[in-house]
Amino acid sequence: MKTHPLHQRHERRFDQNRFVYPVLSRRSGGISVGVNLNPDKVCNFDCIYCQVERTSQSETRFVETAALLEELDQMLSVVTSGDLFNESRFSDTPQALRRLNDIAFSGDGEPTTYQNFDKLLESCAGIKWRHGLDGVKMILISNASMFHRPHVQRGLEILDANQGEIWAKLEAGTEAYYQQVERTPIPFQQVLDNILAAARQRPIVIQALFMRIAGQPPSGEEQQAFCDRLREIVSQGGQISLVQVYTVARPPAESTVTPLVDTEVDHLVELVRRQTGLAAQGYYGSLREISTNGD
Repeated sequence: MKTHPLHQRHERRFDQNRFVYPVLSRRSGGISVGVNLNPDKVCNFDCIYCQVERTSQSETRFVETAALLEELDQMLSVVTSGDLFNESRFSDTPQALRRLNDIAFSGDGEPTTYQNFDKLLESCAGIKWRHGLDGVKMILISNASMFHRPHVQRGLEILDANQGEIWAKLEAGTEAYYQQVERTPIPFQQVLDNILAAARQRPIVIQALFMRIAGQPPSGEEQQAFCDRLREIVSQGGQISLVQVYTVARPPAESTVTPLVDTEVDHLVELVRRQTGLAAQGYYGSLREISTNGD
């Protein structure tokens, strides 16, 4: 599968919507309907590669549940009817990618910080089923920092019952590199513990974004430590269905951050496969074919 210029455009606004938006996702291989639970741009990480512009305030400060659910209902109709591809922004979407792959809970911050996370997921699942979209996934894209909280655990169980997937972020092997990239007071071990606990309950996807910082890719030692953390999760009963190795494709928060070159992505994918035995897939920052090393 080839990448497309639309993969570099992830605007979180569509028409007059404030919470629900469509994107052509390079990792989903089709249309992903995004649900933004953080229109106020609140996040408990401050990643150096983040594409969200945080220097200006958002016009929308709170999630309005009724409006969000109405937007989701309408967006699913727009995508499934094909009307989306009459929009100028999506008119060049290749025919093979004109399919609804998932509803993704992500947005301008960490979605699990939303206080009614579990209740909202349940309502969104109901809309999905009313549209007859049994095979459409519900994907949570998360830094895993809040997985230990009861309302988030209830939300994960709702995902399990509704064709859900958890894409948990793990982008370091050591505390030092984790803090350099994520810039958060949340300890690395808390994230590792939460990923393990979630992966013991169901298979999860690990999303690992690596980059060049001031021109340098992660060291060989850091890459090895990352593989060690993956092996530890599996050895303790965690289930990992796929490791997504990717790099920046849109303007990051810090100018010192640039994409890995394609051969560096390929090397990391092969390292993960060789060191852990896990399925791994790479996604380039440049507009060329997606690496399909792995199952």
